[in-house]
Amino acid sequence: MNLKQKSVAKSKSSLRDGEGRLAFFAISPFYFLYLVFGIFPILYTSYMAFFSWDPLGEKAFIGLANFTNLLQDEILWKALRNTLSIWVLGTVPQLALALYLATILNRNRLRFSNFWRAAILIPNVTSVLAIAVIFSSLYGRDFGLINYVLNIFGVDKINWMEGTLTSHIEISSMIIWRWTGYNALIYLAAMQSIPKELYESASLDGASGWQQFIYVTLPGIRNVMIFTITMSTIGGLQTFNEPYILGGVTGGNDKQFYTLAMFLYEEAFRKFQFGYGAAIGIFIFFCVIVFALINATITSKIVKD
Repeated sequence: MNLKQKSVAKSKSSLRDGEGRLAFFAISPFYFLYLVFGIFPILYTSYMAFFSWDPLGEKAFIGLANFTNLLQDEILWKALRNTLSIWVLGTVPQLALALYLATILNRNRLRFSNFWRAAILIPNVTSVLAIAVIFSSLYGRDFGLINYVLNIFGVDKINWMEGTLTSHIEISSMIIWRWTGYNALIYLAAMQSIPKELYESASLDGASGWQQFIYVTLPGIRNVMIFTITMSTIGGLQTFNEPYILGGVTGGNDKQFYTLAMFLYEEAFRKFQFGYGAAIGIFIFFCVIVFALINATITSKIVKD
């Protein structure tokens, strides 16, 4: 290699190094914000969990006492059962309905398809408070539409928020209404990225519409399904807004719809036990990881098979 070639190669190497540094600086704000608002809160919460921390009093190191007391707290396990119940009732029908709607919207012969695709996102951009007002009216004991319809079939009036299962149904229906359209659009985007040739080949081989859905569509959106299930798991285990708006932070007279997030809020921001609240946050964090991994594994296996 002569001197000129070496000079050109050195210039190209310097240019690549310069582009690399420029790219790093371009994306560095994301890492900075993630460090400040993502990593640091987790680390600081973990630190707080080892203290008896009253912001109006003293801070004392107590080791694992907060976690020990938490695991012996009956309210924790009741909140966990309520959270899992609401999560199952709200997530399974929601994702199934979202998948069905996405399949319908993916049809080429659907008229006004752009309108329907925009319309199903309206519940997600509507205020949670407005949705809560509507659902409170629908599930009202004396004048609610749902009780009126049930009364036609001989069912007595139900005070939905007073019972465990009934309150979970009301809260879950609100979650389903709010998030189904959002997940449907995600599924729709994934379906439209599947090559049309796969469907044409399956059709030539005699596959029915259902068989094409099972053997072409589902494998094609497997990664997106794992994503939506994971995000729904994270959101479900952090449910707070819906039960809080519908029934208050106490979670009902018998804490029948008291969730883990409400438990954390009450301990940390009403009783000002920051250390105990931090321990609850760590517990929720590990629950999210465990259930997200379980769901991702099961979903990946089912779709793959």
